[in-house]
Amino acid sequence: MRKKALVLALSFGLLPLISRAQQSSASTPSVTHEDMYCSGMFTTAHVSEKAEIVSGEDSLYKVAFSEGDYIYLNRGSRDGVKAGDEFLVMRPRENDTYTWWFEGQPGLASSMGQMWEDEGQIKVVVAQAKVSVAQIIHACGSIQRGDVVQPYAERPVPELKTEANFDRFAPPSGKKKAVVVAGKAYHIQSGTNDIVFVNLGSKNGVKVGDYVRIFRYQSNGGDLVYQTPDMATSLYGFGSGPSISAKDLPRQVLGEGVVLRVSPKSATVLITYSLQQIYEGDYCELE
Repeated sequence: MRKKALVLALSFGLLPLISRAQQSSASTPSVTHEDMYCSGMFTTAHVSEKAEIVSGEDSLYKVAFSEGDYIYLNRGSRDGVKAGDEFLVMRPRENDTYTWWFEGQPGLASSMGQMWEDEGQIKVVVAQAKVSVAQIIHACGSIQRGDVVQPYAERPVPELKTEANFDRFAPPSGKKKAVVVAGKAYHIQSGTNDIVFVNLGSKNGVKVGDYVRIFRYQSNGGDLVYQTPDMATSLYGFGSGPSISAKDLPRQVLGEGVVLRVSPKSATVLITYSLQQIYEGDYCELE
């Protein structure tokens, strides 16, 4: 009987579908090392820039270093550094495009503090008196001279929930509301598995593992996506309908995400599910 079922499955091409269904039901979403240690953050807290990368092997012709390369730190044994110590590499990030996507964005970004970009993780192999040699054991991108290093600290990993119960018509939660102030590296639009920064932080009671719902109003003031003026509420000719106020239209739920990191006035959010593009300036709320 089992052989007959297998023959039928093969003949009708069902086996690949069965296999994928079994894999799908068995797998559960999880946050990756890349998500946790390449996410970046905004913070108003002081970050010491005294320890930094000063050079590396083959520096006569290399200006950037990648995974496996050896780099040199301006801290050594006299500063307490020893072989085996691990550090995280960071870089302050500005909006190099000098282009802002929505009104008030520069002020909101400034209120959250400085954007810090995660660049990777290094491990000391030799500690001399004034300088240490470290190997890059994980790189988010290219690591450069002048990048700041901080002692490695393990970050708590939040649990993810399935997207099966995502409610695209969810009513307002009544909890704290905020704005998607910036995408990672100031990317204007983001989607599933991307990182965004919102102006809710530990001062608002936000913690790692909290979920946020991202949404957009059907208004015409400060629209984030290009459209014909008043398109949401009025149209002339074919397809026109009765006039209605934009504030009476339902909000449009775009997706949701989980908080990976929290600072006093900002949270780093991993978008776990999105129905469409999410833009800087879209709204979010704690679920």
